Amino acid sequence: MAGGRMQLELSRVVQGRSRLGVLKGLGRTGQHSLEVPGCLLYTHFGTVPHLTQDTLHTLRNLPSVTQVTLSNIAEHQEVLEEFKDGFRKFAGLHDTVVYCSLHDPATLCPTGYTTNKTVSVWGSGGRIELTVAKFMALQKTVQPDWYQSMADGETWQNSTSRKRVRKSVDRTLAHLDECLLVHQKSQELDGVEVFGVVEGGDILEERVRSARETAKRPVAGFCLDGLQTASMDQRLRTQLITAVNKELPEDKPRLLQGVGRPDEVLACVEAGVDLFESFFPFQVTERGCALCFSFDISPDPERAGRAPPEVLELSEEKDAAGDTKQNGDLNHDDQTQMTSFEINLKDKRYQDDFRPLVEGCGCYCCKNHQRAYLHHLLVTNELLAGVLLMIHNTSHYHGFFSALREALAKDKLDLLKTRVLRAGAQQMEREEQDG
Repeated sequence: MAGGRMQLELSRVVQGRSRLGVLKGLGRTGQHSLEVPGCLLYTHFGTVPHLTQDTLHTLRNLPSVTQVTLSNIAEHQEVLEEFKDGFRKFAGLHDTVVYCSLHDPATLCPTGYTTNKTVSVWGSGGRIELTVAKFMALQKTVQPDWYQSMADGETWQNSTSRKRVRKSVDRTLAHLDECLLVHQKSQELDGVEVFGVVEGGDILEERVRSARETAKRPVAGFCLDGLQTASMDQRLRTQLITAVNKELPEDKPRLLQGVGRPDEVLACVEAGVDLFESFFPFQVTERGCALCFSFDISPDPERAGRAPPEVLELSEEKDAAGDTKQNGDLNHDDQTQMTSFEINLKDKRYQDDFRPLVEGCGCYCCKNHQRAYLHHLLVTNELLAGVLLMIHNTSHYHGFFSALREALAKDKLDLLKTRVLRAGAQQMEREEQDG
């Protein structure tokens, strides 16, 4: 049967919705756990972009769950079948839990390629059409610890009709039933968990129906799909997530797909989300940018991974005038564009800036290099730029999630929100002034 070993133990529920706890019993042996709210480790074909395994493991507080996607794996099915020992061993992922999702969260997929019987994923070689039989054959080959069920997630666009959204929910439930039927009869997937997918676009009634029906199935958790950063306003997203979570059991985890910006993460945690995909540091790195926002809620300003003191201070003139912008107002509708949580190190202003990316950050990059050096690497197209930026951005982002859990444990969530939103507004203000 799907589901069984994975257990979510909640230690606190703040203001009725924000959940703090531990997801236990992960992996085939059940020896791994993951703190929530938390995020997964984002990878391309099992490897964190720009980083070797040795480099990656110099970072602290890495999540115990590694995310891989069928969009990367599907075109290598024959090789994996010949290898026979599963994706974890193939990719050298030794001491980690493997979660297999359908699509790469850092890339929006083309729409219009879903039918009643198939969904499509997009690899380097183009479109790959998956039936339930092929999808489940891939899962048997990958041998993950848990995976999301096949789903029709093409309703995230604002122009999607109510009829199309209803069909998406029906298809996704039908796919889930077929996947569970194959799963329960498969020896290769014994002990593997299945996450059901909640669809419904931006229509509240369909979201609730999808959640209610999915919760009736024997799944270990839930993927909330179609709520990506580029698809809808945060207020609507929060409304939909809140309604969905009322239909879901309290003791099973909720994974939100396609949302990574810190301000949106905070809002979604307040709506009851447990898990996120950590693709955001990769997107920031690809832009030649560094995460530089404050999440320090402790009295010690020198704690590793925290943002520089100057980020915490608002401009007095702006504060007095009440002209502080909410974080994330910059390029809200395009998740590929620079946000107010980062600095663009390609900019000339950093060529003589000999500070670390973030004062007090304990990552290798900030301990050993300056902004000016990163600027030089970027403008000369050196590969080391991506390595150093990914080290910092990964460290900073996972540090933010540690601070989020600490804030929930110590009743300081409002303080953390103030730090994050204010730091982002300050950064955006500086970018505008210097630009």
